[in-house]
Amino acid sequence: MHLGKSVRLERIFNRVSGRTIIVPLDHGVSVGPIFGIVDLRDTVNKVADGGANAVLMHKGLPRRSHRGAGRDVGLIIHLSASTDLSPFPNAKTLVGDVEDAIRLGADAVSVHINIGDETESKMLGELGRISTSANNWGMPVLAMVYARGPKIENEYDPNVVKHCARLGEELGADVVKVPYTGDPESFIHVVEGCEIPVVIAGGPKMENERDILQMVYDSIQAGGAGLSVGRNIFQAQHPSRLVKALHGIVHEDLMVEEAMSILEGSVA
Repeated sequence: MHLGKSVRLERIFNRVSGRTIIVPLDHGVSVGPIFGIVDLRDTVNKVADGGANAVLMHKGLPRRSHRGAGRDVGLIIHLSASTDLSPFPNAKTLVGDVEDAIRLGADAVSVHINIGDETESKMLGELGRISTSANNWGMPVLAMVYARGPKIENEYDPNVVKHCARLGEELGADVVKVPYTGDPESFIHVVEGCEIPVVIAGGPKMENERDILQMVYDSIQAGGAGLSVGRNIFQAQHPSRLVKALHGIVHEDLMVEEAMSILEGSVA
């Protein structure tokens, strides 16, 4: 592996556990400045203080989120975009390149593709080109791969998610983000079919934070490499405390009840 890529991966993955906690903050392009990402600097402070390994955002946001103090956190620049106002919200397009990320001091780039969409071929081509460019620069690539389109009956189907994860690996990604399949017995097959780290998405906003902890715990037991969860973290009542609880599960192998004690404030 390119030395620069190894160095950057070590900034977004815990060297001891080999896992990561990524907090995406790129939702403003899709849905606007929703609660939790209005004061971006405050949000980054909270998740960094909790022990997040990296935050993920579009190229225009580091200037309003760089803190200059506090706990360090990795930076992933997201290169794909679409809006929920579009008649084709699943058709992602590139809005940046690897050189943009380098200029911003990023540790990785990310690309989102939706297989099964009518524009799948375009998105596949863009991921392929970005992975080639990133490899030349020693820049890690996170591929967010989902199955969304007319032929997709269930995007959480283990066979579909396995396909998503393997696709990310085969097109040159260094990390792949996919939906959780719902149980460790099925998710283990997703991990087994892909030799790069697999992190889980958070999905829609959950009402119960215990469910978040349980989902992450189960994915780790199945061999997952951590999480890339946005609104379930930045819209939490106490984002820093939730990240700290997740840190216990992801990096310290805590049980869910032990992590709940952190979340509820009974552990300092």
